[in-house]
Order: sequence, then C-alpha cells, then structure tokens
Amino acid sequence: MDFWQRYRAIDARDTRFDGQFFTAVSSTGIYCRPSCPARTPRAENVTFYETSAAAHEAGYRACKRCLPEAVPGTPAWNIRSDIAGRAMRLINDGVITREGVDGLAQRLGYSARQLNRILSNELGAGPLSLARASRAQTARTLLVSTNMLLADVAFASGFNSVRQFNDTIGEVFAMTPTALRATGAKSGPHRGTGVSGAAPAALTLNLPYREPFDPGIFDFLAVRAVPGIEAASTSADGTRTYARTLHLPRGSASFSVAFNPSAPGKPLQLTATAVDLHDLPALLSRVRRLFDLDADPQSIDDALATDPRLKGNVTATPGIRVPGAVDPQELLIRAIIGQQITVGAARTALTRLSAAGSPAAVATPGLERLFPTAAELAEHGRALLRGPQRRIDSVVAAAEAVATGALDFGYGDDLESLEKKLLPLSGVGPWTVGYVGMRVLGAPDVFLANDAAVRNGLKVLPAGAGLSGDFRELSPWRSYATMHLWRAAAKPKPRN
Repeated sequence: MDFWQRYRAIDARDTRFDGQFFTAVSSTGIYCRPSCPARTPRAENVTFYETSAAAHEAGYRACKRCLPEAVPGTPAWNIRSDIAGRAMRLINDGVITREGVDGLAQRLGYSARQLNRILSNELGAGPLSLARASRAQTARTLLVSTNMLLADVAFASGFNSVRQFNDTIGEVFAMTPTALRATGAKSGPHRGTGVSGAAPAALTLNLPYREPFDPGIFDFLAVRAVPGIEAASTSADGTRTYARTLHLPRGSASFSVAFNPSAPGKPLQLTATAVDLHDLPALLSRVRRLFDLDADPQSIDDALATDPRLKGNVTATPGIRVPGAVDPQELLIRAIIGQQITVGAARTALTRLSAAGSPAAVATPGLERLFPTAAELAEHGRALLRGPQRRIDSVVAAAEAVATGALDFGYGDDLESLEKKLLPLSGVGPWTVGYVGMRVLGAPDVFLANDAAVRNGLKVLPAGAGLSGDFRELSPWRSYATMHLWRAAAKPKPRN
C-alpha cells in the first residue's frame, strides 16, 4: 500500500488494517491503529510505520484511546519470506528472550550487526526494539485480561526485571501498568479483554482476530486429533473446543481454545494450564499460528472469489483459515506418516506412536500424554509403528536427524531453505515439504497439486475454462484455495 491508500484506510477507520501498519501523528506525538476513532489527522502530519516498534523508536507513544497494541498481528510475516519476515516469526516466538540477538542472527545465517542493519532498514527498528514491542504487547494482553500479579505479568511477558517492565510500559503506553490494566474494561470485543479470575497456573484470555472467522478449522483439527494428546468437542450451545498438550522451550503445558459463533462479540477464548510463565509468549504466538489469527480474511476472500471455480465456496464459507503447527518437528513426523494414506489411517498410526510420549505434567481428562520427542521416537518408533517398512524407516530417520541436531528447521525458515533441509530425507517429497510449509511457516501460496483430496475437490467444483490447473491466478493465496478444495472433497456426496 502506498501513502494515500493507507491514508484513505485511516480516514475510513477500516478495522481490516489494524495491526498491518501504524499511524504516527507529528502534531500529537502519538501513534494509532488505522481504525482509531479520533479525528483524521492532516496528511502532512502523518507518517506510516510497518511496526509499532518503529513508531516508538521515532519518538511516538501509543494512543490511549485506540490502544494500537491490542490488535491482531500483521499477516505480512507469513507472506514475506525475506529476512525481515523470518525474523519477525522468530521474535514473536520469543527467540530473542531465550537466545538473544546473537541466537536470532545465527538462526537466520547473519551476524548480529548485519541483522540489525537489515531490520532497521526494512522495519524501522532493530531486533531488540522489535522484541521489546512484542513483550509490551504480551504484557498489555495479560494486564487487561487477567488478575495476575504485576511481577508475574512482567516475567511472563519476557522482561528480565519488574523495573524493566515498568519502564517499558511507561515509555510505550505513557501509563503505569496499573493504569493500563484499568483500560481493559473499556476495550471492545476481540481485543484481549474479558478479565479472568484464574490463577497464573490456569490463565484465560481472549485472542484478537480479524473477521470473518470460519470455525471449520476446529473440524480440521478434530478429525486429526490424537487421543490422549489432543481433544476436540462441540457442546450443545454450539461452542467448539480444541485442546492439547505440547512441548515448549522451558517445559510442557496444555491449552484449550473455545469458540461460539453465537456468543456476543464472538470471542475466541484461550485457557492455558500448567505453563511456565517464561513460556507464555511462545504459547500465545504458537496458538495464534495454529488458528491463523493474523490473517486478513476479507482480502483473501476477495481474491479467491475472482476465480469462478471457488466463488461459491468462498461465499458459503467466508474467512477460511490455514491451520498452523505448535511444534514444527511434530508436524514433520505427522506429515511423513500421513503421506498417501487416509486421515483416519494416519490418526490410527499416530495413536499407536503416542505411547512413546511422556505423561503430561498435569493430566486432565482426555489429555494425559505429550507427543513423543524426537529422541523418544528414534528409540521406540520401530516397535510401535506398523505398515510399510520404508515409511517406518523414514519416520525413524527423520526423528534421529532432529534428535542429533543434524536437522534443524522451524518458524525462521522459508520454503527454499525448507526444501534444502527436508528433501534429502528418505521418504520426503514435494508434497511433504509443501504441507510442512503451509502449516509450520504459514506459507500462503502453497498448492498441493498431487494431493488426492485436492484432486477430489477439483472434481466437484464448477469448470474453469481457460484457467490454470494450479490456480496460479490466485497467487499468493493458493494455500487458502487448497483449504477450500479439501473442504469440498470432505463434503458428503448427495445420494441419487
């Protein structure tokens, strides 16, 4: 978007662009979200920034009226496969907090000095400033959404001390943490509001997202749920829930996400249990990735609807999402097992394999175990897996490569680097790389042409005379086209 496109967006107070850029006003010294209800500033006083960190580095403070940090993240970090996009995915996952700038730079293949220069040029702020903005956003969410002690909020957000936390909140928001907490009652739906009386061991908060939101992602996760590790249900009032255990950098945890499309405000509510407070930013980031909550569904739907083959599906199912992954290495194993077999058969194989996993730290009904680590799979995989020996060999070999460090991939990769790392593995082909790219990287432009369900989905769509078979006209949104095809293939066929 150029300057005037963005200016028209803020003049219209278009909520679709919240989180995609930030508006700084020189006459007031503040920065806002695009939908800020304040009077539209004069164009000559406006500067647009890609990140809130860049606006803060330029000397601006967050608007107390629109709370620009209380928005979904930008979809650009999945669309962009450049260093800036890859770095932001890792920063949001808490890599700088755990490994520092040097660790982030090493993961991306650059020196810390080079990375600082690249991010400053591309995003207007260096890695430390970007990480601080991410911590401030997490802190704001916890302050307005929970009754956690301020010290717990500080460490859960990634700050090293309460003083650092207080200073940052004061600099970014021009408020004390206590004053910022008081704004929670004034915020609208989808902004991380809804004060919870939960103790730190069981946190409940709402996840911001852009509408429309298709709850079909709960169905996608439900049919693939591994018993004991994942659980999915739909209650009598229509509330859909997905829950699971998972490994995080400092330990294990479990979470559940609930959504009722009939509830006022349609909140998407996360409850996290038995999570180390230092792991909370990573958990929030990974849950957001799992449900694709930073997507811009209206723009995606507008693009997909231009294809006559998909127009009817888009109209019937607005806001479709591409499911992410809370553990890249787990997703690779699931993808290898799921090659060329049905979803049900893959689930059966994964259920057997789950016996190698450790018990959950805090077991709850339906969530008793953790998905096996790479080391556990390497040790016990052969005894638990059934089926073709070649597939068993592929699963165990991949697990051994991850366990020994020979294979290291994750949110900081792009499709090209993912191919270089995964294709040399025995039993891994382009379908597996594409599927892992969709779900781990959130890559929006993957089309799995050889997937059986994609081919079946094409058979039930209207003809597309003169259009390409790989939907290249819809780039960069072909992952979402793939989701529509999978949905079409799964629909019950009418009886004659």
